Amino acid sequence: MRLIAKLLRSRRVAWLLDGEVLLELFVASNLAVLAGDIVLAHSVNQFRRPEEYIPLYFSACAPVLLLLVDLARWRWGFHAAWRDLGLLVGWLSILVGLGGVLYHLQSSFFLQHTLQSLTYAAPFAAPLAYTGLGFLLLVNRMVAPRTPEWARWVVLLATGGFFGNFVLCLTDHATNGFFMKTEWIPVISSALATGFLIVPVFAQITRRYLDLCLAVLVIQALVGLIGFWFHLRMNLYTPGVSLFEKSVYGAPPMAPLLFPNLVALAIIGMWELALHLPDEAPAAPGVFSRMLIWAATVNPEGQAPTALQ
Repeated sequence: MRLIAKLLRSRRVAWLLDGEVLLELFVASNLAVLAGDIVLAHSVNQFRRPEEYIPLYFSACAPVLLLLVDLARWRWGFHAAWRDLGLLVGWLSILVGLGGVLYHLQSSFFLQHTLQSLTYAAPFAAPLAYTGLGFLLLVNRMVAPRTPEWARWVVLLATGGFFGNFVLCLTDHATNGFFMKTEWIPVISSALATGFLIVPVFAQITRRYLDLCLAVLVIQALVGLIGFWFHLRMNLYTPGVSLFEKSVYGAPPMAPLLFPNLVALAIIGMWELALHLPDEAPAAPGVFSRMLIWAATVNPEGQAPTALQ
């Protein structure tokens, strides 16, 4: 532990404790991963309409731009460029997400106006991932970092992600009538996560409650990893020409990984929120309290140093 603490005091790895930097990397990596998801999803109709390339091009270019402006800010101090270009990418991401929702709904629901058409149409909530990532970029630039407000915004958006998972799991698994009982697991677990994580956003809590939230998040991560195995196994044993083709037309193997992905986002916000919550002495410290006590030995000032400065 002493060796790790000494390593974390180094400026080269100080970003490991900087929520602002971690949030930027989270958004950039998720936008890049969405490019692969778009290739799989829109390969169903082989990109029949030109506008289906818009999220693909955006996902390919936006992460590169974000990483460049992040480096320019933390290496050379170009804060204005980081702020303005980040806001631009954020608003464009929001527009891409909202436009994608309307595009997906137009594929069937606006024509028939039935619950069945909503279930069997293109996943209408999926493009909201772009909207959520865009709002994260806005939060990182419009709300003071390392504050309770910043932390609650991050937790709120993670909660919105779990609610989106709830909707997606419900509609996707409804296409086969929940043929396997295990298909209810992600529906129930995402509803559980939504209920627990929404509380710190609007109510004053203690670190003990964050410990309970952490336990719920561990469950979400396990559900995602198990779901990934179930989806992959189904595609491996389903007749088809190639694994890519079976992934396109069968169970999406990457979809369950949204659970551990959102767990990482929620932990970023909860870690920062825990720094501003009162201690609960004389009670024994919980998981988050122990982590904070250890972090204090790494960074006595109580906040993570800015990386690369």
